[in-house]
Amino acid sequence: MATHTLSKRERVCSMRLTDRLFGGAGSQSMAAFPIRVVWIEQERGEHEPPVQILVSVSKRHFKRAVKRNRVKRQLREAYRLAKQPLCEKLEATPQRAVVMAFIWLADDLYPSKQVADRMQMLLRRVEEKI
Repeated sequence: MATHTLSKRERVCSMRLTDRLFGGAGSQSMAAFPIRVVWIEQERGEHEPPVQILVSVSKRHFKRAVKRNRVKRQLREAYRLAKQPLCEKLEATPQRAVVMAFIWLADDLYPSKQVADRMQMLLRRVEEKI
């Protein structure tokens, strides 16, 4: 039975990990407008989840926090519902983990359905590359 949750452990909290993700060495990225994903593969610790995520919406795109928070909520929800195939693939290899950052590229708000479709497409493409 698949659980559709997004726990605290699945979120990137480490500044060191964030710096490594955006440092350029070994990180890969792709976009499906209005979302860009940046990811790195790493060794998985004993109690770490197979995938950790970070969600970012720039103040340059949305000046008001209400809109930024709405987009972040849409991205987290879309990921939560579409993450299962990627997690199952990484569960098969217990020594590998993926750290991903989702970045919003557009200056406009989009319907949740469209965000979910793009997220699903991105996760499918990331899964193929891994």
